[in-house]
Amino acid sequence: MDQVTPALAPHLAEPEGDFQTLHEFVAAARANLPANIWDYLVGATETETTMRRNRLALDTIALRPRVMRDVSNVDVSATFFGQRSRLPIMLAPVGSLESFHPDGAAEAGRGAAEFGVPIIVSSVTKPGLEESAAACTGRKIFQLYVRGDDAWIDAIVRRAIDAGYEQFCITVDTASYSRRERDIARRFVKPWRAAATGVEFQAAFSWDNVRHFKDTWKIPLMLKGIATAEDADLACRAGVDTVYVSNHGGRQLDHGRGAMDVLPEVVAAVAKRAGVVVDGGFCRGTDIVKAIAMGADAVAVGRLYCYALAAGGATAVRQLLELLETETAIAMALLGETSFTALNSTHIHRGAPAVVQPHVHSAFPLLFPTPESLT
Repeated sequence: MDQVTPALAPHLAEPEGDFQTLHEFVAAARANLPANIWDYLVGATETETTMRRNRLALDTIALRPRVMRDVSNVDVSATFFGQRSRLPIMLAPVGSLESFHPDGAAEAGRGAAEFGVPIIVSSVTKPGLEESAAACTGRKIFQLYVRGDDAWIDAIVRRAIDAGYEQFCITVDTASYSRRERDIARRFVKPWRAAATGVEFQAAFSWDNVRHFKDTWKIPLMLKGIATAEDADLACRAGVDTVYVSNHGGRQLDHGRGAMDVLPEVVAAVAKRAGVVVDGGFCRGTDIVKAIAMGADAVAVGRLYCYALAAGGATAVRQLLELLETETAIAMALLGETSFTALNSTHIHRGAPAVVQPHVHSAFPLLFPTPESLT
C-alpha cells in the first residue's frame, strides 16, 4: 500500500473481526434468524414497490469525481444537531429489536456508542425507554408511536428528558397500519402489534398536537415520515427542529416515491430552517455521500444495522459501522474532497441508468447465489 497520512490510514486499514464486507452481515443474519423474523425484517407492504424504489432512487444517482486534489487527510466525521459524530449517520428506530438480539435496543445502543454515532430508540422495542437509555452511553433520541392524547405524550416526553435523550421523535406516517403480505402469508403477527391499543390517537394526530408539543417542551422535536415539500414547510412553520424524510422503509404506503427522490424538494422547502435526516435503503458509503451532497444533515440506517445485530450483537454493529466508515472515506477521497462540508450538488448526477434490478439486497451483488435468493 502506498504510504498515507495517519488521518486517512485508519479508514483504509484492513477491517478487524470475522466480517470483511457488508454483505457478510446479511448472510449471517439470514442464517441466525427464524423465517418469520427474517421476513419481518426484509419485507415491506403489499407489492413492495416503495421499498424497491428506495434502492432505485439511490442507484440512479451517479457521482462526479474530481482528481489531482490533496486528499491525504480525509475526515468523515460531521457535526449535526450541535454535536460531532464519527459519521453523519444514526441508527434508525426499529420495532422489536429483541427479535434480532435478546437485549434489543440496549445491545444496538452499545454498538452505536462504541463506534460514536447516535441511536434512535423505538417506543415499540425492548427493553424500554429507561433501560435502553441506561445501556447506551452515547447519543440517543427517543421515537414515539402515538397511542394517547397530549397528556399521554407529555408523560413520555418527561421520561425521555429524565433519561437523557437529546431529541424526541414522533413518527407521523402510520395513520393506518399497512398490510405486509410476507407476514400475513405466514399468519405471523408481532406481539406488540397484536397488543397495540389507542391507535386512533395516531390516526388523529395533527399539527395542533405538534404546536402543543412545541409550546410545552424545550427538547428538540423530530418528525419522522415527511415525504413532501408541503409537509416539510408546515413542519418548519410549526417549529419542528428536525424533518426526517422517510417512507418507513417501504413498509407503509405502497407505490410511494424513493426517499432520495423526495429529499431534494424537502431540502428546498426546509431552506435551513430545520435539520434534515433521511432513511430508506441506505446500505453503502456511497449512499451516505449522495445524501449529504444533496443536502441532508444525516442519514439513518435501519435494516442494515439489524443484520449486524442479528449476526453478532453490539460488536458486529460496531464492525458494520467501521466498514461503512471505510467505504465512505474511500468515496470521499476518490471524489476529491476531504470533508462533508465540501459536498454539494456538483458532486452528483441524477438520472443515471440503473444497472441492477432494485430490491432489498441489490446493494450487495456478491450475496450467494443471488441477492434475490435472500428475500
